[in-house]
Amino acid sequence: MKDFFDFVRDHADKLLEQTLTHIGLTFVSLVVALLFGVPLGILISRRTRLAGSVLGVAGVLQTVPSVALLGFLIPLLGIGVGPALVALFLYALLPIIRNTYVGITEVSSLVKEAARGVGMTNNQVLTKVELPLALPVIFAGVRTATVINVGVATLAAYVAAGGLGEFIFSGIALSNVNMMLAGAIPAALLAIAFDFGLARLQHLSVKKLRVGALVFVILAPFLSAFYLLPGHAWPGRQDKLVAGFAHEFYGRADGYPGLQKTYGLALRPKLIDQNLMYEAIRSEQVDIISGYSTDGRIKAFDLLVLTDNRHAFPPYAAAPVIRQTTLAHYPDLEPTLNLLAGKLNDSTMTSLNYRVDYKKESPETVAQDFLKRTGLWKNSAASIDRPDSQTETVILGSKVFTEQYILAEIYRQLIEGRTNLRVVTKTGLGGTQICFDALRTGFIDFYPEYTGTGLLVVLQPPAATLQTLPMRSDSVYKFVRQQFRDKYQLDWLKPLGFNNSYCLMMRRAQAQQLGIQSIEDLVKYLDK
Repeated sequence: MKDFFDFVRDHADKLLEQTLTHIGLTFVSLVVALLFGVPLGILISRRTRLAGSVLGVAGVLQTVPSVALLGFLIPLLGIGVGPALVALFLYALLPIIRNTYVGITEVSSLVKEAARGVGMTNNQVLTKVELPLALPVIFAGVRTATVINVGVATLAAYVAAGGLGEFIFSGIALSNVNMMLAGAIPAALLAIAFDFGLARLQHLSVKKLRVGALVFVILAPFLSAFYLLPGHAWPGRQDKLVAGFAHEFYGRADGYPGLQKTYGLALRPKLIDQNLMYEAIRSEQVDIISGYSTDGRIKAFDLLVLTDNRHAFPPYAAAPVIRQTTLAHYPDLEPTLNLLAGKLNDSTMTSLNYRVDYKKESPETVAQDFLKRTGLWKNSAASIDRPDSQTETVILGSKVFTEQYILAEIYRQLIEGRTNLRVVTKTGLGGTQICFDALRTGFIDFYPEYTGTGLLVVLQPPAATLQTLPMRSDSVYKFVRQQFRDKYQLDWLKPLGFNNSYCLMMRRAQAQQLGIQSIEDLVKYLDK
């Protein structure tokens, strides 16, 4: 528990910024939903034939999973606050429309007739009778919509819109419980606080509720303005260039913290899902992104990889990491996997990534073409015809980016074509720590990893060890392999031949215009 409070204290500024952003996102979308939802509820209470269709559409929108809804919106609106606010707005509509409709239609017809009997017009009946009597029901809908939006707003971080989801996503990527809790606990407390406050308003008498509604109408736009505060709360700290980093890169020792230590790089990056970063820089929503040196979209989007003059990023030679018990149980597995040793250089891997990322070919097709080209492919169907074939299973894991999907497919086809083993793939396990924990605990048997990641993220040796360790590919590989054997009973097989290091990228035209070719150049430009 002490570690959690220490983490909160050390990141208090960031936590405050994310909390204000989260409140702002929640209430901006809620205010817009009220502006549309209440009039729409009034309309369908007057034209009841429309009620089924309107409530049906709103109900369908709310049943769409939030990540899927963002997936629909990103191609239309890009990344950032746009898709986040639209998604939150759509989720808030149903309870507001439904409760407005139910609240008005539940008002006794005798009361409405009495109002008309004293000379009230239809508009007066609505504003002086129906809406005041329907307020408790309408507030119940607002209360539900608010709690829903507080929860769904955590996903805004997925599209670089900020909020408490930044801590949650980063914590998941790094398997950092304190970081996850630093986002999850405030989000839960916000939901409880808003629910409690609106519940108190909901249960006031009709007369007092009118005053409460007026207070809420004034307070909601004020809370919506919180979204603007984080971007303007620290004058003089706005960056000349906008950076967008993956959640894992932002927190890993060999990512942004390493650049801060080595170069003194000071940025306030947007945190973006790593699969959306390239679209963000292509559409000029950001100027700098983190990435991988063999990513096919470097070529597709004409990006420039900034030279790492001071070697902040260690060698990242790719190789399979496997349980020693798995090797002992399946003696054919090691020689089969080692058939790939040295077969994939940097340009080959970049080309494979390009075909999947940009040309939209499937990893299965690309993997098969590669194995055929190198003479390693055998039809797994031929081995299935043998009576004793594929009676046992190995489980292969991977992280959540294109290169890992391709490597997983190459391994699967190679193993099933050349051994009697069946391969079950567990792709998309998340960040490094999740994959490593899955391997160490026996949930998977092996997965492709990178030596630099194994060194700085998993082993995390003391600074004195890193200073004496030569940062050459062979030296890092030997050190990591021996340490994994001794500490975890895991083995690194022969490297595949390519080095996929972390890197910073910019659009080539912009980098040339600003005279930036390296990370040193970037730091000098930002410090001007």
